[in-house]
Amino acid sequence: MADMENPITPIEEDTCWGYLASQEVGRLATARDGQPEIFPINYCVDGQSVVFRTAEGSKLQELTDNALVAFEVDGWDDDKGWSVVIKGEATVITDERELQLADHMPLKPWVPTVKKHYVRVTPGELTGRTFAFGAEPKA
Repeated sequence: MADMENPITPIEEDTCWGYLASQEVGRLATARDGQPEIFPINYCVDGQSVVFRTAEGSKLQELTDNALVAFEVDGWDDDKGWSVVIKGEATVITDERELQLADHMPLKPWVPTVKKHYVRVTPGELTGRTFAFGAEPKA
């Protein structure tokens, strides 16, 4: 049963990482020339950051132009839902040791393209909320 007095509950930061690790797909929000862009990406949690792969192209160019991003993941069932948002910085992984570790992460491209670049999103802010679903209250 939905809690009608408090249908939205904050998620503790440590618990947010568990929610993030439970999924494989999220949305990366970037901005280029003052225009927002959103990309669906598959990712994995690595410590207290998120890592994904990308190819040459607009997403990588946008991250080079402006490393500040938002990353959002959510989930739901019949009774409740949740959302976790990272606001932080995306950096292309260039360290040889980190690249070797990234090669062993469960990050496979969805489409048959070569994705040579690994990107790490490190949070400046991490927030989450759960939502208890229910009927709209009468005013």
